[in-house]
Amino acid sequence: MKAIAFVDYENIWTSLLDRGFDLSPEQLVQFLQLYSDRNDIYLMAIYLYANFDREEFWRTQTSFEKTNVFTRHVYGKNNYSSTELRRNAADLELMLEAQEILLTRAATFDMFLFLTGDGDFLSLLRKIRAWGKDVKVIGVSGSVHHALQPYCEEDDLLQWILQEKHEPEYQPEQDLEQGIQILGTLQIRLPYVASTKARSALTELLGRSISQVKEFIRYMLKEDILREKEHPDPNLRIGKTKIYLLNLKKPKVQEVLGNLYENVSERQLKLSLE
Repeated sequence: MKAIAFVDYENIWTSLLDRGFDLSPEQLVQFLQLYSDRNDIYLMAIYLYANFDREEFWRTQTSFEKTNVFTRHVYGKNNYSSTELRRNAADLELMLEAQEILLTRAATFDMFLFLTGDGDFLSLLRKIRAWGKDVKVIGVSGSVHHALQPYCEEDDLLQWILQEKHEPEYQPEQDLEQGIQILGTLQIRLPYVASTKARSALTELLGRSISQVKEFIRYMLKEDILREKEHPDPNLRIGKTKIYLLNLKKPKVQEVLGNLYENVSERQLKLSLE
């Protein structure tokens, strides 16, 4: 059976994050490959929709493209800071593209597979089934709209992740001292430490995966070791960016920085005056 998959990535990712799991591109692709092999499906194409400007999806678009997933970047904001959010933009793009494929290449696919839990797709699923195509929905247990249940597979992404456990559970506190040193050094060397720069440096110097670095930063923010704020930058189109600052009032930060403490303190004072 020839199939095409449509992935409402933000819906799936958020549903899993609410349960404590950060779904990586590699995990999602592996799940689809295993699903296809198990059900004797020839998965001809995977289309994935998300706002890749979101900080949480940093570098994921490249990771997906490397695994032959066709990504569709649907921005949540225009490039001008005064504009409003484009709500449900990814949903609309997915619906339009799925209908276009149904109308123009109906003979190419026998099955339309959707990874989502969003009930807004019900009308689309009914139309595809009315054209005589097989329609399947895979979601996250507890986050699938009741209207989609008749289309749902027994397969569940949450249960699959719980069973797989691809990498050992990460303990962010074990990287705390080295992470403080890395961020402290960045604060001295750079005019400011943008969130993207911080993640890039931590990924490389800690030797951790992207998902682990995201968890590490969340841990530091939760423990109030790290703080985030918006910083003005006229060189950027939107005129501002998000930066990270070590909380110099924390004894642990003072201890780890040691001789770097005064330099970091001077840099933060300068930033506050800009």
